[in-house]
Amino acid sequence: MKKTIFSLLFFMVVAAAMNHAVAQESTDIRNTIVYRIQKGIYNRALKYNDVPVATNALYNLCIMESQNDSLLFALGYMYFDNQKYLSAALTLTDVLMLNSGNVSALEMKALSLEQIGAKDKALEDYETLYLKTNNINFLYKMAVFQYDLQRLKEAKTNIDIMLTNKEADSIKYYFPNKENEQQEVVMRASLHNLKGMVAKSEGNNEEAKKQFAIALEIDPEFFIARNNLEELQK
Repeated sequence: MKKTIFSLLFFMVVAAAMNHAVAQESTDIRNTIVYRIQKGIYNRALKYNDVPVATNALYNLCIMESQNDSLLFALGYMYFDNQKYLSAALTLTDVLMLNSGNVSALEMKALSLEQIGAKDKALEDYETLYLKTNNINFLYKMAVFQYDLQRLKEAKTNIDIMLTNKEADSIKYYFPNKENEQQEVVMRASLHNLKGMVAKSEGNNEEAKKQFAIALEIDPEFFIARNNLEELQK
């Protein structure tokens, strides 16, 4: 037992020493003229909205401070903001390796994966986000991707969970209408529409019609739900 306690204390001391060394190294690097120049270029490039120059300077800063997850997150955000979603996802993966608790990085990575069509990987991240935050919006994303990936039983389970949540009556989502403009729809209506789509995929058209009808009772202007119902009534 004493040996075990000693070993634990030893590793704690070593870890603390390593953290101190990293912190000292970061302080020393930030005091160098090269670091200051790159930081100045980065700040000036942001001020002038020169994204390529800002990105290059940020790259250099990330190399000089390889353990600084904040710099790497800034690079990931820059990629994301400029719709370079693959680069954003790869960068944010590295951020999470340095700081697994960075929920913002995880959400941005999930959104980036969603944009490049990597639905299975995005679903994994949304599952983690929901476990970390219990945010119903992440559960909604999960259900949508589960439907897209034909994991219908899981999608249906999560839809039913959300339908018991009072937040479903206040949260709004946007869907295209007949004119392809954005239409605001309450979550509860969109959940019944999604449940109808799941039922249709399962071959249960009567249940699908019922769910689309409920969605329209909640929001009579919900174009997608109306279109889905009309398709089944032909």
